[in-house]
Amino acid sequence: MRSSIGITALGRYVPERVVSNAEYEAQLATTAEWIESRTGIRERRFARGDEYSSDLGVAAVRDLLSRDPHGLQDVSAVVCATLSPDALMPSTAALIAMQVGLGGAAAFDLSAACSGFVYALSMAQGLILGGTARRVLVVGAEVMSKVVDQNDRNTAVLFGDGAGAVVLGPVPAGYGLQAFALGSDGTGASSLYLRCAAPELPGGFPMGRFLGMNGREVFKFAVRAVVESGTEVLKKSGLATSSVDWVILHQANVRIIEAACERFGMPLSKAVVNLDRYGNTSSATVPLALGEAIDDGRLRDGQQLLLVAFGGGLSWAACTLKWWGGAPSLTSQAQEGVR
Repeated sequence: MRSSIGITALGRYVPERVVSNAEYEAQLATTAEWIESRTGIRERRFARGDEYSSDLGVAAVRDLLSRDPHGLQDVSAVVCATLSPDALMPSTAALIAMQVGLGGAAAFDLSAACSGFVYALSMAQGLILGGTARRVLVVGAEVMSKVVDQNDRNTAVLFGDGAGAVVLGPVPAGYGLQAFALGSDGTGASSLYLRCAAPELPGGFPMGRFLGMNGREVFKFAVRAVVESGTEVLKKSGLATSSVDWVILHQANVRIIEAACERFGMPLSKAVVNLDRYGNTSSATVPLALGEAIDDGRLRDGQQLLLVAFGGGLSWAACTLKWWGGAPSLTSQAQEGVR
C-alpha cells in the first residue's frame, strides 16, 4: 500500500508595502473602481528594492518555524516554484536552503509559472515515494513587481509579491495527497510569457523585457483548464464535487474564480479568495490561501480540498488532498497571521 503523504507544516509571508489601486490612477489613467470591478483586486504587496524571491521564501520558512520549531526535521530536499528567481543559477531553492539550516539538502527550482506550487507538490511526493527524501520543503516565492512593467495597464495592476512554504512528509492513513492532474499546451505560449535568453518564441513571436499577456485568451484558457483539470482529478480520486469542503484556486481574477465555481456547480462560498488584498502572486497564491484558511479557522482536520492552478506554458495543475490538522502550524489556535 502506498504511504500517505501530506502537508505537515506551513508558513507564509507577504512584504510590508501595501500598494492600493489608487496609486495607479494617475500613472495608468484608470480608477481604483475600474480595477476592482474587473479583477476583484483592491491592493497588493510589493517587495522592497533589495528584497527578492529568496528573501520572501526564507521569511515564509521562518514563519513556519515560528509556528512549529521542529517543522523542518528530516527535510532532505527543497523545491522552489518560482517564475521570478533571484538567478537562473544558483537556484533560489539552494539560496533558501542555505539560510534556513538545510545546507546539503537537494535543492532545485521548478518553472511552471502560476501552476508551479501544485506541480512542486507532485514532484515532492515523487521524491518521497521514490525513497530519495523522507520530507521535502516546497516553497512558492515570487517578486512579480520586478518582472512586470509598472506602466502597462494590462498587467501592472494584476500582480503582487509573496511566498508560502510547506513541508511534505508522512501523515496518518486516510489523510494527505490523493491524486494529481498536470498538463501544458505550448501552442498558447504567446498568450503569457516572460523572456529569458531568447528574444522570441519558436515561430518568431517577439518577447519584450517584461511579462507579456493576452488577457482575453488567458481568461478563456483559465476557466476551461480549471474545470477540466479539476474534474479530472476528482474522477481520479473517486470524489464528487459535492464532497469538496474547500477549493483553493489560483488567485488571478475573481471573475475566473466565479466562473469556475459556477461550472463546478459549487457555491462561491466554498472558494478561499484573498486576491482582493494580495493580487496575483503566481506560484505563491495557493500556499498563501491555504495559510489564510488555517489562520481564520475555516480549514479543519479531515476536510476535503481541491487545489487548482493555471499559468504560463500554458500550464495547469490540480490535486485533491484530505487535510491533516494534527501538526502545530496546521491549526488556527497556533497562528499569528501574516505580518
